[in-house]
Amino acid sequence: MAAPAERAYYRFLVLFFNCMVTFGSFFCFDIPSVLQDQFQGNLTCYNGTLTNHSKVCVEGLGMSPQEYNLLYAIYAWTNALVVIMAGFLIDKLGNRFGLFLFSFLTVLGSSIFALGSHFKGTPYLLPLMLTGRLLFGSGNGSLTIVQNRVTAFWFKRKELALAFGLTLSFSRLGSVLNFFFTQQFESRYGIQWTLWGGTILCVLGFLSAIVVSVLDKVGMKQLGLDGAIQEESKKVRVQDIRHLSLRYWLLVLTIMFFYNGIFPFVADASKFIQDKYDGYDQKTAAYIAGAVYDSALVLSAVVGILIDYIGMRGVLALLCAVFTLPVFALLAFTYVPPLVSTIWLGVTYSFAASSMWPSIPLVVPQATLGTAMGLATSVQMIGIGLSNLIVGAILGSKSSEDKIPLWRWQRMMIFMLANTIACIATSVTLNVVDKKQGGTLNRMSKRSPEPQAESRDDSERSPILNEEDDRHLD
Repeated sequence: MAAPAERAYYRFLVLFFNCMVTFGSFFCFDIPSVLQDQFQGNLTCYNGTLTNHSKVCVEGLGMSPQEYNLLYAIYAWTNALVVIMAGFLIDKLGNRFGLFLFSFLTVLGSSIFALGSHFKGTPYLLPLMLTGRLLFGSGNGSLTIVQNRVTAFWFKRKELALAFGLTLSFSRLGSVLNFFFTQQFESRYGIQWTLWGGTILCVLGFLSAIVVSVLDKVGMKQLGLDGAIQEESKKVRVQDIRHLSLRYWLLVLTIMFFYNGIFPFVADASKFIQDKYDGYDQKTAAYIAGAVYDSALVLSAVVGILIDYIGMRGVLALLCAVFTLPVFALLAFTYVPPLVSTIWLGVTYSFAASSMWPSIPLVVPQATLGTAMGLATSVQMIGIGLSNLIVGAILGSKSSEDKIPLWRWQRMMIFMLANTIACIATSVTLNVVDKKQGGTLNRMSKRSPEPQAESRDDSERSPILNEEDDRHLD
């Protein structure tokens, strides 16, 4: 009789709790985006006070645009520094170690971030909140690597893109709920309790991480793979980085340039919509900005199934970049309703996330997947961190109590366009190299047979999950 871990329901049970690991942390990540007015609002307000533009005074933490964008930049820079070592440690010490450590860091970081909000008007506010984002970034970026590693193990050659798509959907469900409910919650209970609410959701992720660890441990023992994986982990060395293929590095750059146009935009989208378009209050602007994640939530699973069937990951990566170009052009040079652009961006984001990230396990060995994911995340976050700093400089260092001039917003969108063009260039090169090296990324998954192991490049072989092992996961 087959062990439970050999059944399909078991790996989907692992997937469910694995998805919940980052639900709360993704909710927390974009709380500042929804409450940008409060983060940059006045330290004190008097009833009936109006600004120069007849806008009701918003009481908040008193941050400048540069300080606000620094909250996102410090998150990105921390990821860039930490995830490389985190990926290596995960490869050496295993998924369970990573799940516990990094989910705990998200709880600790979100707690210090919330604590910092109690010190508004003092010199301690910004250092405390930056420290919280630093620890939160150390945990959340690294936690995503463990999450992807668990998913890649249980679903390699078995609904891989679907599994990655569902993981993205659950994560983005946290983001979507944040954009729908955070502003209402803050208006009733205040910014401090709102941030502590995000911390409670991170605790939910920590508990889910414990469940995944138990399921992963039990399942590997039932499959008889626990010992083999530990042996392979002992062989992992930092020097293995030099064996990562050109396709891997091109894929990493493609991911970086694409995400450079997503996260920095979403971070400032609510403020941008209120400044450029007439008739949008903070609540409505937050809903429209959140449509990027709404689309990803709805489409990611369906897109994952489609990609599992047709393959063509390299081509889809290129098409995502090409079809993202009009989004920032519309935002920069037209007054087309912003909801059109945010939904459009969400669609291309869904295809990009479901085609780019699941491609990494196809071009690196399983034993070094954590290191490869860590490097990819690091490069991605270096790009996002630089983008956040550049966007902050473009938007200016003065208080955002009043509207930011539209010419500054236009320059920001042109910067987003430049990143998208760079993404097109790297994805074209990726497809050319992939074709010369066997076309792994663009293989039509359900129609074309897998290549013979002897003909595949050594850097792409999985030392753990071969075809014989896959039979355990039917």
